[in-house]
Amino acid sequence: MSDAASFSASDYIRHHLTNLTFGEGFWTFHLDTLAISWILGLLFLISFRLAAKRMTTGVPGGFQNFVEVMVEFADKQVKDTYHGRSKLVAPLALTIFIWVFLMNLMDLIPVDLLPALGAAAGLEHLKVVPTADPNLTMGMSVTVFFIIIFFSIQAKGFLGYAKELFCSPFGPFLFPFNLMLNVIETLAKPISLGLRLFGNLYAGELIFILIALLPWYTQWPLGWIWAVFHILVIVLQAFIFMMLTIVYLSLAQEDH
Repeated sequence: MSDAASFSASDYIRHHLTNLTFGEGFWTFHLDTLAISWILGLLFLISFRLAAKRMTTGVPGGFQNFVEVMVEFADKQVKDTYHGRSKLVAPLALTIFIWVFLMNLMDLIPVDLLPALGAAAGLEHLKVVPTADPNLTMGMSVTVFFIIIFFSIQAKGFLGYAKELFCSPFGPFLFPFNLMLNVIETLAKPISLGLRLFGNLYAGELIFILIALLPWYTQWPLGWIWAVFHILVIVLQAFIFMMLTIVYLSLAQEDH
């Protein structure tokens, strides 16, 4: 946090909220978001895979017990909410919850620690919370959007899905209004899904940065208080993203 003293407040905030980029215009890649999200995703996949391979029928170890609890938790949410038959939904729900939780958890690392290490390695910027980047959250929500469309067509057929878009809820004679309402409703799902996660984590990261600008004797008590509260936000946002995905996929397979 001592780095804050070498910048003006606005420069310090701008520095911590700027991504490490490559390219220009539309083809600008946020390298820090990509690298950290991939590393956390691989950490999740490898650790859960190892836990599955080493699973025993006796008294489970600590990590095996954690994995079993997480799998049962995601499976229960899917059974309670999703009414279709796809085997994709439960693994997808587990992946979303753990991956989003790990990315959110990066917000609890002291704000100057990893950027300082990155600067020592020659990196100009290093934004360490992937879910505070709208490109990532909207990318995830757009992926969910395409899965929703796929599930809808799979359950109703292409003609059935088209009929729902044009004829619901006011009947075929008002098809322009039906189409407009259904398109708005369909697009609102991924937009709200991605922006909700981004907004909450961006705000949390910004508060940590503002705390780092305060005198040193107020940083630790305020930082600990906010960190304890932010743990709830981290878990809740991962849960909301998972649950809304399950709900949207369930609705997509309902035949009205």
